[in-house]
Amino acid sequence: MADRVSLHSLPLFVRLADRPVILLGDGDAADAKRRLLERAGAVISDEDADAALAIVAIADEALAGEAVARLRARGILVNAVDRPDWCDFTLPAIVDRAPVLIAIGTGGASAGLAAALRQRLETILPASLGGLANALYHARAALRQKLPAIDDRRRALGQALAPGGALDPLAATADMAAAWLDDLDSPERDRLVTIRLRSPDPEDLTIREARLIGLADHVYHHADVPPAILDRARADAPRTLCSMSPVEPGPGLAIYMELA
Repeated sequence: MADRVSLHSLPLFVRLADRPVILLGDGDAADAKRRLLERAGAVISDEDADAALAIVAIADEALAGEAVARLRARGILVNAVDRPDWCDFTLPAIVDRAPVLIAIGTGGASAGLAAALRQRLETILPASLGGLANALYHARAALRQKLPAIDDRRRALGQALAPGGALDPLAATADMAAAWLDDLDSPERDRLVTIRLRSPDPEDLTIREARLIGLADHVYHHADVPPAILDRARADAPRTLCSMSPVEPGPGLAIYMELA
């Protein structure tokens, strides 16, 4: 089978509970994928199953290639173990702080690198992270009542979850979420912040600049601001190209960026 062109991937979290997933092959590789699928609640099935996803863990290259071709001909998305050029999807290394899941993928370039990053994150992320997520989920109705405007809620959460904030994910617990909600005041209203970048490298952003870009409701920018920095903003935050800072930037937190 000819090598397939490697493309950037879109990470997705797929709910597999009680849904069939085809698994072909045996040995350690197949067993590892079986455990992963069982954790997700999938129904592990044979090749004849009516499924949307399949994992091929067959050691023999010719047999694996034939299986991949048959499955793909049926419109099934395939993961071929240890053959990234044949994969329609890859399986990430996972840090589990349920309901928080952190997936680390390298597009099949190096499973070892993904595993090393997972191990590093395991030491950083506290066990309390899942409890904090559940507390925030149960606080949604009260938060909507206290802050009816979605932009106000987004800014309040952004400020609380920032490093050193009231709900810093690396330090906060579920009990702290309730206390934060009780003490919550309306967040700061409309404002415009100008950020003069020292270089086009996103690694040169200060912590404050990165936080503001991530919280912004609207991004105004000069043409010289590179996509690598613009991508630090939320996907749903509108981008407006302009040569100078706007006079009336609109509601919420707006930022204007240009290279100094």
